[in-house]
Amino acid sequence: MLTLFCLLLSGTAGAAAYFFPVVVAGVGQTGQTVVVPPSRSQGTASTPMPSAAPGAPFTVLLLGSDDDGKNKSPLTQSMILVRVDPASKHVTMLSIPRDLWVPLSTGGSAKIDAAYAYGGAAAAIATVERNFHVHIDEYAWVGLKGLIKLIDRLGGVDVLVSNPVLDDEYPNDINGGFLYGYMRIAALPGFQHLDGTHALQYVRSRHNDINGDFGRSARQQQVLLAIKAKASTLNAADLPDIVETLKGNFTTSMGLDRVRSLLGVATAFDLANVKQIVLFVPTYTSYDRGAAYGGQSVVVPHWSQILAVTRANFP
Repeated sequence: MLTLFCLLLSGTAGAAAYFFPVVVAGVGQTGQTVVVPPSRSQGTASTPMPSAAPGAPFTVLLLGSDDDGKNKSPLTQSMILVRVDPASKHVTMLSIPRDLWVPLSTGGSAKIDAAYAYGGAAAAIATVERNFHVHIDEYAWVGLKGLIKLIDRLGGVDVLVSNPVLDDEYPNDINGGFLYGYMRIAALPGFQHLDGTHALQYVRSRHNDINGDFGRSARQQQVLLAIKAKASTLNAADLPDIVETLKGNFTTSMGLDRVRSLLGVATAFDLANVKQIVLFVPTYTSYDRGAAYGGQSVVVPHWSQILAVTRANFP
């Protein structure tokens, strides 16, 4: 199956690599079935929305988990809504703060990163859909080591560090040892070439950034775009290695039908056509540590402003 897949992709492998779930499809890690309970409003019948037709705009929820062994069910350190419009060749990315306090689809309220821990991809999708009033067509999940391996396989990524990172409390939990240990990490200002480990540090660090956790959201989007740029240099001969690299560290709902609809347009996407949205304080969110949140430090959503943005960019 993988050999046939590679033959079909010859000449368009760079495009396929941008949507790297394509690669994993060759070994059956795509097409994960996720049943999301439909949204309900008071007194309204529950009707699930149909998935996007081939060639129509569609929305993907990207999930990145801290699957470092601390929690039996991993949280999501990263949640990014991505809307792709094949006709206009436009992409919109909206980062959702991990500490955003919301009602969960599984019941009760908590930080939104707990949704995946309580109910997997289905709960994460349902929670985002119901709070942000969007429809999600697909999801893709990657673990910490999966991101490291992918970027190393690409030969690293190039980023412009405009906001330097210095973190004395970065988790030292990737390569064994004490799960709750810390280490010092830094990303100096200027153009930097980052291998997988340093790229993960850059997107995962959440201390001493002038923009707090929102700075990390912006860095995550930046590295995603850097991966896209680097992936365009790949060819069909690289695909089997990437399949092996992501094995066990990546899952997605995207199947071959979705992939086929993307191949013809992926190379036409330009970074100038990518819109990036981060829900910065104080316009879209605010910080709180009140009794209503059990003393936790949380990010409180300003829904009127947030929903205006989602309506405009994720219709």
